[in-house]
Amino acid sequence: MALNNAYDMRPLRHETVVGAGAQLALLSLLGTAIGLGPAGWLTGLAFGIVTWSVLIPALRRSWLGSFGAANRVTLARATLVGGVTALVADSVASPPPVTLLVALTAVALILDAVDGKVARATGTSTPLGARFDMEVDAVLILVLSIYVAGSLGPWVLLIGAMRYAFVAAARVLPWLRAPLPPSTARKTVAALQGIVLLVAGAGILPTVPEFAVVLFALGALIWSFGRDIRWLWRVRDEQPA
Repeated sequence: MALNNAYDMRPLRHETVVGAGAQLALLSLLGTAIGLGPAGWLTGLAFGIVTWSVLIPALRRSWLGSFGAANRVTLARATLVGGVTALVADSVASPPPVTLLVALTAVALILDAVDGKVARATGTSTPLGARFDMEVDAVLILVLSIYVAGSLGPWVLLIGAMRYAFVAAARVLPWLRAPLPPSTARKTVAALQGIVLLVAGAGILPTVPEFAVVLFALGALIWSFGRDIRWLWRVRDEQPA
């Protein structure tokens, strides 16, 4: 109990307050620039509320002394993803400005290559940081798949839903929860999803090539998950009960 009393969460709370303020500022900017509608505002605010309601308890459990530079980059990505989410939600009522949607998404994808490097360079890699990064990636892919599904069909939603289906299956099948070995192929396939969905969302390809590249990305993702599941199945008896 004494250790809990000695742990000071105030610096971390300050970081999350700044992040929440940045999210509100981005939504306000989008509202001013393009007239963000009720669906966009509500979805963007819901994204922020869910993010902070999950992140703050996770920070408390992590006992981090500092938020860290890498987590700040990931927090900036989360803010951008909140903006993308708001734009996609608003597209139900009216088409979003594609240039703005692409710009926010592109910066979020570029920063995805930055936070890991910052963590390694500063020696601040943590399980929380890795999980935070993964969840931001997953939400962005889900949101982009929803947007692209509007033009290519609901099958595209499989790209965004696959990780969540895996997490749900792991609740029922404990052997799926075992840690996976590092894999360059897995990281490459994951990065491919965002790039392909960004290109498809930008509408720069004719319909047939666009359909083909998204289908290829889905096939690569199925292969990647299938390979991981097969490895987890093979080592299931070696995992502690």
